[in-house]
Amino acid sequence: MIETKNIDDVLVVNLNDTNRFNSPSAEIVKESLLEYFTKPNVNLVFSLKGITFIDSSGFGAFLSALKAASNNYGQFKICNVSPEVMELFKLLQLHHVFEIYDELEPCLKSFKR
Repeated sequence: MIETKNIDDVLVVNLNDTNRFNSPSAEIVKESLLEYFTKPNVNLVFSLKGITFIDSSGFGAFLSALKAASNNYGQFKICNVSPEVMELFKLLQLHHVFEIYDELEPCLKSFKR
């Protein structure tokens, strides 16, 4: 379900085999993300490539990860957001809370500032 790779000291996480990030998967993903941020200074990108729907539990997992990252000097960013999912981010005003990039490459480069 969760696929992880390390690119230039940035952890890139995405979901595979699904187009939905909802309550059946949110708790597992949340626990994994929080585990990554137990170490200090972790830079993590969550790629939403292929995801067309997120429910409140999915957004809750992202908010928990953002808080954990902030509390441990890490960074949590999101990329590859579909238009449908971006509408949900905007509806919830979360596009002001998260750093969101259209594609992975510019997101990875943003860590090198």
